[in-house]
Amino acid sequence: MINLRKVFLNTKSGGIDLFFLYMYNSEKEKDCVFSGVLFRKKNHLERYEIMSKFVEKSHKIRHLPDLRDIVYHARSEYGEKTAFEDCHMPGEKERRKISYEQFYDDMNALGTALIKRGFKDKKIALTSENRYDWVLTYFAVACGAGVIIPLDKDLPAGELANLVERSHASAVVFSAKKKKVIEEAKKSGKLPEVLVCMDESTDPELSIKQLLEEGRKELSRGCREYSDAEIDPSAMMAVYFTSGTTGKSKGVMLSHRNIASNVENMLRRMYVTKEDRALSVMPIHHTFEFTCEIVPCIERGGTMVFCDGLKYIQKNLKEENISVMLGVPLVFETFHRKLFVTAAQKGSEEKLRKGMKLNRFMMKLGINRSKKLFKDIYAVLGDRIRVFIVGGAPMDPQVIRDFRDLGVNMFEGYGLTETSPIIAVNADYCSKPGTVGPPMPGTQIRIDSPDSEGIGEIIALTESRMIGYYEDEEETGKVILEDGWFATGDYGYLDSEGYLHVTGRKKNVIVTKNGKNIFPEELETLLNKNEYIKESVVWGKADENGGDLIIRAEIVAEKDNLKGLSEEEIQLKIKQAVDEVNKSTVSYKRIRGFNIRYEEFEKTTTRKIKRHALNLE
Repeated sequence: MINLRKVFLNTKSGGIDLFFLYMYNSEKEKDCVFSGVLFRKKNHLERYEIMSKFVEKSHKIRHLPDLRDIVYHARSEYGEKTAFEDCHMPGEKERRKISYEQFYDDMNALGTALIKRGFKDKKIALTSENRYDWVLTYFAVACGAGVIIPLDKDLPAGELANLVERSHASAVVFSAKKKKVIEEAKKSGKLPEVLVCMDESTDPELSIKQLLEEGRKELSRGCREYSDAEIDPSAMMAVYFTSGTTGKSKGVMLSHRNIASNVENMLRRMYVTKEDRALSVMPIHHTFEFTCEIVPCIERGGTMVFCDGLKYIQKNLKEENISVMLGVPLVFETFHRKLFVTAAQKGSEEKLRKGMKLNRFMMKLGINRSKKLFKDIYAVLGDRIRVFIVGGAPMDPQVIRDFRDLGVNMFEGYGLTETSPIIAVNADYCSKPGTVGPPMPGTQIRIDSPDSEGIGEIIALTESRMIGYYEDEEETGKVILEDGWFATGDYGYLDSEGYLHVTGRKKNVIVTKNGKNIFPEELETLLNKNEYIKESVVWGKADENGGDLIIRAEIVAEKDNLKGLSEEEIQLKIKQAVDEVNKSTVSYKRIRGFNIRYEEFEKTTTRKIKRHALNLE
């Protein structure tokens, strides 16, 4: 049963400008969720600012000084409540469940053992799939022992060895799944002597279990070297190596304050409760997953469920009763495409669209009947799903609108590893599809050297800005300006309501001879909407006759939708798709040629295309 309560607020003008409908879950009446919001004479930014003040009070957002404070607070507030449900381990039918109390105890035990073994203020590298032991190791190292170096689990042995050497790590913590890569990397002579396996091991290396036992013994003897260790919020706590989509990766130095402030401000825009169950899908070594899902979940007392793997996302969503999930556009666009293809195959797409239109109207009145209207959809996504958070790449705004019309709130943000990561984000209570939202609280954004359309480089001033690039003052000086602002390397503009639009990467922009800027990402988004195109890369080729640049596209065909067609028919389908895009753009942006391929582009673990690996000429 749902209870409704009406709340009227007066603005300075004295008129009633806002009418809120709150929905209370009858089982947990303390946790209220916005069901519908009606505004009169308010634009997006005014709504956003008014709601922000109200939300901050109702959500009881507290100041977060550092990550250790977050763990200590969670243990005090949530105790024996389940904090983590681990991914299924080989031979185990049930997920391992870890309470907040156990997480606190494990962190202190592991941190104590590391200090006793001489790792105080040392750097420790960490690589594994998304799992509890990764989170435990990260917090144990960062909250009193030393500096954590999260590494991509998919790195080949040579790259892993190079980054371990560059970081000057004194130990490497890894999972059994990384055993072969670690063994191969050892041959380079670049790995430290101390290797710690997260799983049981008969080899000479240490195990997390062994270190936990050592730490517990020291704690029982009254050792408080770790527990009483002073946290310097501004000191280097972690070094994140960027994924290197355009070349050599850089080490980004982040502090407790960087990440804690980002989490604090994210929670002012994202509603998370202790009843939420979040699915960890994104690569855990990225700040996007760690800062925007894992740490907020700990702070608010939710349960973090680790996904069993990319091919199990849909299965885990449903079976684990997930309510919140963070991901990149590719994940959600795949969901979206499958849902509507299935509806079309059943002959029910028109009925689905009509239901979505009706639902959109009803939700504006505070009436949410999504799960009754779209039983088949929720049978796939799970009955409890309520929020999808997207980032990492531009998102098709129509996909966001469609999910919202289906009753799943979806909002987009923007940031970089160097800003821990978020600097702009839509709020779950006031989102504007097609933008990445206004600046985060405590963040200022300006557009440097805007062109006639207001587009220029996005520059940000934020407490979440990195300390700098590890052992690279020259590169640091290129992006951290004299006044402390950070140059993102992305182009964009702020609209009349103060919402940020990201148009493309500075390094990717195509400049015509008459000075016009063409953003490949804009054309790629349009191409990728077509059912016959899986993904694309747009680039500029020099005209052999000395004319202007020729815009070309490298296109990966969607094989599943082209079955039974000849090469000539496929060529025609793709040409028609390109022609449709060209009709919607100005002449200088039109694609003049294209290549078709069936093999996907090489990508980073966050599913970003490695453009530098394509060697397009």
